[in-house]
Amino acid sequence: MSSILATHGIMKSFGGVVALNGVDMEVENGSVTMIMGPNGSGKTTLINVIAGIYKPEGGQVTYNGINITGLPPHKIYELGLVRTFQVPHPFTKLTVLENLLVALRDNDGEHFLKAPLKTVWIKKEEEALDFALKLLQQLKLDHLWNEQSYTLSGGQMKLLEIGRALMSGAKVILMDEPLSGINPVLAHEIFSHILNLKKDLGITFLIVEHRLEIALQYVDYVYAMDRGKIVVSGEPKKVINDPRVIEAYLGG
Repeated sequence: MSSILATHGIMKSFGGVVALNGVDMEVENGSVTMIMGPNGSGKTTLINVIAGIYKPEGGQVTYNGINITGLPPHKIYELGLVRTFQVPHPFTKLTVLENLLVALRDNDGEHFLKAPLKTVWIKKEEEALDFALKLLQQLKLDHLWNEQSYTLSGGQMKLLEIGRALMSGAKVILMDEPLSGINPVLAHEIFSHILNLKKDLGITFLIVEHRLEIALQYVDYVYAMDRGKIVVSGEPKKVINDPRVIEAYLGG
């Protein structure tokens, strides 16, 4: 496996509760990988450790061959590893297009000394606008470009979150339950967009998801967790039919 992201022996506790107990995982470059498991199995905690929100007590996280263990979230974000959240938080007073444009990193037009020198940053802003409009078209949000973001549906807001991550230069996107609260038709559409972004832009996705009946149709590889550990991993059909997974969900 040509991995772009890996964890080795990750340990994380909250008080006396062990949330992650030696988690080893590899995410192949250009894949859609899913983490599944019952509530309390450690899925979101693992995502938060990878994104730098939590610091592990043991183990290592590597991204693109770089040890990123314990780096603050903004440093990990700058490397192209971006996390989205179960509940989207767009800038509600900005339009859909503006929400994408503010996510652009290293914008000289916002630099105190360079801002007065329009010739320094105007070309980059034009390129950013073109890229943002293409993303909106790819995500089927282009007809809403001038609408304030609070008017979007829950599913459209989640697509907007993906667009903002891509505007920031994301190479790997960590997603926590992107299908939560979304009707089945839009849920399938969200995963179709994810597959298109994987194909067209080479984006890697690591996704935590509960709605297995939908998600398993689209992912390349699955890690099943229970009680802070990976209990089985592999192709979706293999994992979902494994007795250890069935026991974790149904209890014996």
